[in-house]
Amino acid sequence: MLVIVGITMGVISFNAMPDERQQLHNEAQRIALLMQLARDEAIVRNRPIAFESGGDGYRFLLRDENKWQGLDNDELLHPRSFKRAPVALSISPSSAGESNPLRIVFGREPVDKPFVLTLATAQAAVTIRADGVGHFTVE
Repeated sequence: MLVIVGITMGVISFNAMPDERQQLHNEAQRIALLMQLARDEAIVRNRPIAFESGGDGYRFLLRDENKWQGLDNDELLHPRSFKRAPVALSISPSSAGESNPLRIVFGREPVDKPFVLTLATAQAAVTIRADGVGHFTVE
């Protein structure tokens, strides 16, 4: 009886833990929502806001005169770490802003260039598709 209970508990706990692809998908959904917020904030504040990411995490920056300032104390746009680092990021088309670290700038205009941002780990890959008018979808 104890063996059956142990096996059942093991199966339940294994299924309750999301796999790497699901965790990456959840992270991409969070980033897509935050990008949408950053885009809207750039328009409202009339100042560019950038998404910047390395392999361990990501953050948002606000353009203040001639330099970028981190939004470290912002309630929603504060820096975050990836749950399963490192995560490789790539953007297409590369002219949308490929640098090291990767940076995507949201300007003051409501229309921007569309792009596809890919997040990848050793086991999974997920994309965020931006249409240029404020819609971000995770695939």
